[in-house]
Amino acid sequence: MQQEQTKYFHYCRKSSEAEDRQVLSVESQRTENERVIKTDGLLIVDILLESHSAKIPRSRSVFQEMLKRIERGDGNGIFVWNASRISRNSVDTGEIIYLMDQGMLLEVRTPSQVFHNTPNDKFLLSLFCNQAKLENDNKGEDVKRGLRKKAEMGHLPNGAKPGYMNDPYAEKGNKTIKEDPVRFPIIKEAWRLLLTGNHAPHWILKVINEQLGYRSPKKKKIGGKPMGQSQIYTMFRDQFHYGRFEFPVGSGNWFMGHHKPMITEEEFWKAQEILGHKGRPRPHKHKFSFTGMIRCGACGAMITAEIKIKRQKNGTEHRYIYYHCTKRKDPNCPQGVIEEEKLKEQIIQKLDDLEIPEEFHNFGLKWMEMENKKQAKNTSDILSKLQRDYNECKVTIDGLIDMRARKELSEDDYRRRLFEAQKEKARLEGLTRDIGNQIDGWIATANDSFQFVEHAKEKFKNGSLETKKAILSTLGSNLTLKDKILSIDMENTLLPMKAVAKGVKEIHEKVRTAKKPITTKVLEDIYSNNQSLLPG
Repeated sequence: MQQEQTKYFHYCRKSSEAEDRQVLSVESQRTENERVIKTDGLLIVDILLESHSAKIPRSRSVFQEMLKRIERGDGNGIFVWNASRISRNSVDTGEIIYLMDQGMLLEVRTPSQVFHNTPNDKFLLSLFCNQAKLENDNKGEDVKRGLRKKAEMGHLPNGAKPGYMNDPYAEKGNKTIKEDPVRFPIIKEAWRLLLTGNHAPHWILKVINEQLGYRSPKKKKIGGKPMGQSQIYTMFRDQFHYGRFEFPVGSGNWFMGHHKPMITEEEFWKAQEILGHKGRPRPHKHKFSFTGMIRCGACGAMITAEIKIKRQKNGTEHRYIYYHCTKRKDPNCPQGVIEEEKLKEQIIQKLDDLEIPEEFHNFGLKWMEMENKKQAKNTSDILSKLQRDYNECKVTIDGLIDMRARKELSEDDYRRRLFEAQKEKARLEGLTRDIGNQIDGWIATANDSFQFVEHAKEKFKNGSLETKKAILSTLGSNLTLKDKILSIDMENTLLPMKAVAKGVKEIHEKVRTAKKPITTKVLEDIYSNNQSLLPG
């Protein structure tokens, strides 16, 4: 009996965010995909275009409608430019894999690869999508690192405060804050009036808006408005005006800025007394390993920590750190406290569950390298074809220039044909870059996961506070503490290492009890024939 032809949804997506700046436009994706569709004779049931980020789960209306139509049986295949167009988050990736598991989605196809409904192909598709997620996460970390470095250099990473402006002539990424020549004198006068102790903020607000003509900086469709009442109170509480700022806000990390102060530090604290604030805030004395990361499993409030000191009769002091619910959402939350050491023991146990023998690490990388080689020829053929087309395009442009020089073309005809040729050249450059960026990237992703598992336990035991936080956040998401038990959602981590580790340990336990020694070759054959391992 002849197999029914796969019916594809042709899905094209691009985001205006940084994730997609090097990716083809929606129309360019569509044009290139349609060439492959025509050549391969694919049956397309609908063309779906979307301009939306894929980082946030279930946030794309067109994508979600496509999934519903697949469930209804309107189509059983998806054609996209590459896997990152489908998903950059674990939830949407999981929904695609689930549809394949249920037999509703038979294929996901790109111009260079086909992912069938098989364990290995589903694993590779999931890995490509996870690689896109990792790239996003790494970019986010790079941005945070850059902003933190900028703060350490004394430059406020956020927008300029009232009376100041970003230097319009500085390079992007290196912009500094300087005095706004129009608004700096007005805001300085506001501080002077407050420090006299004779004027309330609402009266000062009226003076700077109506008499001095204060208006916020105009930016496109926003700005150009008087200062609001809440804004002037916020401004009078902001230490930035005497040269100090906190970044990120609420983190307790304070920096001295390189901008010109508007008032002195003593004047600032005098202003706080006038406003009714009692003296300088006390600095935080303690930093805890896991605060800001875990929520109460009963009421959903954050978990906080405190130090308890117990004194013995002989004068000896013992210091203990306890974690407990802040009870901000429910003052009657019944959850008790847990000692930090008990919490650490639970985290170490979860790391123990992820331990993978070195033999499987080596085997896993070899297996993925072989899978990559299977796709290498196909990718190489596409790149060769693109390079030939690109060279022909350059020849066409050179020919047009020569024809215009010999006056064989009119000015209008020359400009029109040159524009089309340059447009095609840019399209081919984009295609080449997109394909090149995919090659070998997923192997590096998998290797990072193996190495994390290999060293995480030792680093957690002996690392700094920041290292412990980083390891715990990498383990999973949705950290909750209930009845003194820490729960971590480890199902959506970069690779399902928990399931892999369990399967590998079972194999090694059997090998350990075998009567005859097992060689590496035999062990790798056992791995290869275990279908529950490779998809993970």
